[in-house]
Amino acid sequence: MAAARRLSLPLVLLVVLAVAGRAAAQDYDFFYLVLQWPGAYCDTKQSCCYPKSGKPAADFGIHGLWPNRDDGTYPQNCSPDNAFNPSKVSDLLSSLRAKWPTLACPSNDGLRFWGHEWEKHGTCAADVFDEHGYFQAALRLRDQLGVLGALTSAGVKPDGGYYTLSQIKGAIRQGTGFEPYVECNRDEAGNSQLYQLYFCVDAAGDSFVDCPVLPSGRPCGNRIEFPAF
Repeated sequence: MAAARRLSLPLVLLVVLAVAGRAAAQDYDFFYLVLQWPGAYCDTKQSCCYPKSGKPAADFGIHGLWPNRDDGTYPQNCSPDNAFNPSKVSDLLSSLRAKWPTLACPSNDGLRFWGHEWEKHGTCAADVFDEHGYFQAALRLRDQLGVLGALTSAGVKPDGGYYTLSQIKGAIRQGTGFEPYVECNRDEAGNSQLYQLYFCVDAAGDSFVDCPVLPSGRPCGNRIEFPAF
């Protein structure tokens, strides 16, 4: 019996050290999944450029999946040596082009955008995701929501019309089960327009949760344009 206890001690120590190492590595409490309406990105004084693969679909694209802390702060650039490697997501590239498009100028293939998101944000969740898992999770979560369908089913359509903040939040909550933080920007005429939606995801990157803290994005008025794209 004593021998058995002696043999079990190294195993216990390994388990304790592994748990402690994981806890130390996870320097965040949840993720923001940030979705962006391309029409609002493009309808500004700065305008936009379509990616080399062509004009994206008129749907919400991913901006990022960002680890955040409950106190409103967030880690960033956690592993400078873990640079983005496109070959690790080669099977996801067509989905990334369609659902995580870049609209920055000049026109490009998206690799710089995805690399920035992985290196600034994704590397800070390396205890949960490798590079492929990070992008795959964001794509899955985005598809799970079906935000545009939730909005249009409630009569909130991207046709240049105006809606209240409560209409937008209510439609998304009814259609997805979760209420996002809504961020607006301004079109060339200075009108407030639907720009980005922030949803919260648990620290495992698996499931949507109610947000423990709201971001400090640009707020909206109560008359919000949903621009066409």
